[in-house]
Amino acid sequence: MYQTFISPPVASTTLLDINRERPRVGSRARGFCLLYPQHLSKFSDVIDIKQVRRLLMKGVSPDSCNEDGLTALHQCCIDDNESMLLLLLEYGANVNAEDSEKWTPLHAAATCGHLKLVRILISRGANLLAVNADGNMPYDICEDETALDYIESEMAKRGVTQQLIDETRAATERQMLTDMKKMAASGGNLECYDSQGATPLHIAAANGYISVVEFLLDHGVRTDVKDKDDWQPSHAAACWGHLEVLELLAQAGANLNAKNKHDETPSDICEDPEIKERILELRTEQEIKKQAEAKRKVRRSQSNTRTQSVRRTSLRDKGLTARRDAVEEARLRLQAENSEKRVEYV
Repeated sequence: MYQTFISPPVASTTLLDINRERPRVGSRARGFCLLYPQHLSKFSDVIDIKQVRRLLMKGVSPDSCNEDGLTALHQCCIDDNESMLLLLLEYGANVNAEDSEKWTPLHAAATCGHLKLVRILISRGANLLAVNADGNMPYDICEDETALDYIESEMAKRGVTQQLIDETRAATERQMLTDMKKMAASGGNLECYDSQGATPLHIAAANGYISVVEFLLDHGVRTDVKDKDDWQPSHAAACWGHLEVLELLAQAGANLNAKNKHDETPSDICEDPEIKERILELRTEQEIKKQAEAKRKVRRSQSNTRTQSVRRTSLRDKGLTARRDAVEEARLRLQAENSEKRVEYV
């Protein structure tokens, strides 16, 4: 239901594969390396569009994706391959396909500044308001002025307002919060895992859904839950640069020194220098808090020991006083009896 930072399974038959490391904030459209499928590599060092057409005619899906959810259409938009893009669209490729970070082909074409492809995608129904996992629409990440002007003019033609933009950005977060509330009300497990090992807290942290993170933490969800790669929610928040989420998790006791299966801490997988610095500050604050709490526990223990000692002393004193009083009372009673006997004798 919700987009996670965990990659979907590899399709059984793909038109392409992308060899790259796990995505990082700001690393999109950089470092992509095209690996040709084995059934195409024998023809040429460059993918032969005729062979791709034959594959499509045989029924290979144009929307097959790799482990990161990237389709051939995404790759065309990165490579500025117009002829391949048109071929894929001819065979019904989904113009609004989303990868594991909710990037659409239009996001890819926009961030790369490929105006021709931007025009084609929009003319074929590309969603101008598609929001990726970082909360960005295609126009947010387009730095090419000509391409940006075109996208914004198309948005204006369609009557897109700032209010609509804001509402669209927040729609998924609102829906997830609503669903989490329903789940909690029905007694559902707020720490349930999806097929990729992600919990709702992982997903909310990866997407920067502050309201959802707050709701889950308020309902006692653990901060140390792990996905299949041993990522904790703090890893997801750090990787995708959601500082406010990191601060919420830290306040709730998240271990910012936790390591994933690659021995990486949240700081290790964060590429934003300012956030890395803040993570260090949060770790320091946590350590100071732990030390202060340890000192309080020692003081409480010492205080309890003294209190118990005073209580034992008090009880002992009371016992001694009672015995002394009893002895004195007996002595006085004996004196009184002796006096009475002397009187009788006289």
